[in-house]
Amino acid sequence: MHPKSGRLLISDPFLMDPNFKRTVILLCEHEREGTLGFVLNKPLDLTLADAVPELDNFIGTLYYGGPVQTDTLHFIHTRGDLIEDSVELMDGLFWGGNFELLKILIETDQIEEEDFRFFMGYSGWGPGQLRDEIDSKSWLVTEANQEHVFIEDTYELWRSVIQTERSDYAAISNFPENPSLN
Repeated sequence: MHPKSGRLLISDPFLMDPNFKRTVILLCEHEREGTLGFVLNKPLDLTLADAVPELDNFIGTLYYGGPVQTDTLHFIHTRGDLIEDSVELMDGLFWGGNFELLKILIETDQIEEEDFRFFMGYSGWGPGQLRDEIDSKSWLVTEANQEHVFIEDTYELWRSVIQTERSDYAAISNFPENPSLN
């Protein structure tokens, strides 16, 4: 399967890059100029209110989106009907949009926290870079759904998807990340 917006990248069990070890990435843009996505299964010990103090009534967890521009805030959501300038990634799932409008909707309690995921930074690849990594078996590309994006137990997301997509990795996926700590 080829990468495109709205699909998942699943890291190979043997990928040791600490930024991407056992990660699931939602692709939001895949163009000739490069690729952009967000790591779905690395929650931070921060909330949206920690990053944007004036939104202290919106407790939503922040996620590590990737190692690029970690001082930037991004969001995925299901409220394209309310958030202007959103980019539809798949039926009912959107990326970004008018952040000032989002702040007003948060302040006036017009949206629900469970309809949003917020990310610090993003994952990015230059022209041809992701294709090379896929060819070298660092990543598996598969279809995404909203359940992947909004799963509560993000720790289990990688294991669940890798077992579904690559049954030959089922046993390996159950090994601890660092067997010496077992």
